[in-house]
Amino acid sequence: MKKIDLTQGKVIKVLTALALPIMGSSLLQFTYNLIDMLWVGGLGSDAVASIGSSSFFTGLGYSINSLVVIGAGIKVSHAIGEKNNKDVKQYINSGLAINFVISIIYALILIILGKSFISFLNLNNEFVERNSYYYLAMNAPILFFSFFNSLYTRIFSSFGNNGDSLKINAIGMIINIVLDPIFIYIFKLGVVGAAVATLIANIVMFILYRIKSNGILHYDKSIGIDKEKVMEIMRLGFPMAFQRILFTVVNIILAKIIAIFGTNSIAAQKIGLQIESITYMVIGGLNGAIASFTGQNFGASKFKRIKQGYYTALLLGIIYSMIMSIIFIIFKEPIIRLFIREKSTILIASSYLQAVAFSQSFSTIEMVSNGLFTGLGMPKIPAIISIVFTVLRIPIALVLMKTLGIQGVWWSIAISSILKGVAAYSVYLIKIRRNYKDVK
Repeated sequence: MKKIDLTQGKVIKVLTALALPIMGSSLLQFTYNLIDMLWVGGLGSDAVASIGSSSFFTGLGYSINSLVVIGAGIKVSHAIGEKNNKDVKQYINSGLAINFVISIIYALILIILGKSFISFLNLNNEFVERNSYYYLAMNAPILFFSFFNSLYTRIFSSFGNNGDSLKINAIGMIINIVLDPIFIYIFKLGVVGAAVATLIANIVMFILYRIKSNGILHYDKSIGIDKEKVMEIMRLGFPMAFQRILFTVVNIILAKIIAIFGTNSIAAQKIGLQIESITYMVIGGLNGAIASFTGQNFGASKFKRIKQGYYTALLLGIIYSMIMSIIFIIFKEPIIRLFIREKSTILIASSYLQAVAFSQSFSTIEMVSNGLFTGLGMPKIPAIISIVFTVLRIPIALVLMKTLGIQGVWWSIAISSILKGVAAYSVYLIKIRRNYKDVK
């Protein structure tokens, strides 16, 4: 597999080359989500709510999986920066082994405990609860392949090789887009049909990653598993994984609160999140780019270059997120009408976009800073920030909803995002400048 040296060349050119393929992958994911939501939205708000309800628990799986994705990504990029090929392969071997165990265990949990998970939300809608469980059960095999695809993507990124990931993701998304209407409407499988299409697409992507890696992603029996490296990966990945797990658990609790206002509110949040992901297409690209960029340059001890990359990514991200905030405020209703026709759902989704529009720039600061901290091998910092302010969403929501109703929940999300952005940049100014004098 091609390896790109991120320690040389103009910073903005290197970051752009890294970020664009990630953004392209995110754009493809958004395009798929858009089309998927359009197809599912045609079945009504209950169908959207079914997928929205189950998505909290699939999201929990991805949060757990980040234990290995983040830890392996950090160590592989550091080893590449140090030009230690033996360590590169040992970390990949260890990552594959951990990933296999996590994917099998979580798939079984979804099948066995899926109904209990959905019941916890108290949806009070038999149709939505039944379809939510069916969709969740179908995600058991999906997540097995998707977990590996996430790890493969991160390893490719550590090598600076995001172009191949973009191509593979493009193929997967196209397959998904083509198969969605076939399974949803022609075969009349409804929301289960959407899951079947996603499963097939992930299997194809899994195969393509294995082929394109030229053996680098294959488990090497001659090297085996280094227990110390397994523990290194888990130690590095645990803080961010715990943060993401807690973030998802908080969202599940918020979903339980949102369900008080009816399944239309759950559908509205699902639609709002899909629209908001337009911002994260770019910001997620910058996050991944700065993490890989920082990782290799940290391994090469080029701290001044790390600072240049961080501020370049911040500038690009803030400009873009401010533009998106304006769009969310001015054009929220026309955009939402693309997904759904029920007036009540449109009004609730509009209030969601109105609230989160004010936090987009702060979310950008948080995500770019997270990429920097992750690349430096300091994942505890973003984990602590996220844990503290994400948990605050629950009491803030409970207080604000007394006077603002469902909008109080939306504003709890926006306020916590603003606080996380402020905290992340403050920690950068205080801790990173103190520890790395060359980054002043």
